[in-house]
Amino acid sequence: QVQLMESGGGSVQTGGSLRLSCVVSADANIPSVMGWFRQAPGKEREGVAALNGDEIATYVDSVKGRFTISRDNAKTTLFLQMNSLKPADTAMYYCAGSQWRLVPNPMDDHEYNYWGQGIQVTVSS
Repeated sequence: QVQLMESGGGSVQTGGSLRLSCVVSADANIPSVMGWFRQAPGKEREGVAALNGDEIATYVDSVKGRFTISRDNAKTTLFLQMNSLKPADTAMYYCAGSQWRLVPNPMDDHEYNYWGQGIQVTVSS
């Protein structure tokens, strides 16, 4: 069984920074592919950033150059460093993990079978 727990959300002003963390608890194999997704009110959930089993990062265009995904060497904590935040980044952010080492599209939420409960990020203008 795999459990994911997010932390680090909150409210900031435009241009501010936040660092999200996701602690992975697993009885057996720790997920190799992990990602961050977000969902704003009235919108579909979208992939924000993901790491595959080879530590290759993928980002949605809207966050490139501002967000950085990483994880510790033990792969038990996933991070999302968010800089230059904008009101459009306001959403509930979710940590997700996949049982597969590589997936065709790491930004597709259907590739993931483990999810955290989510954490709110609010950016005010």
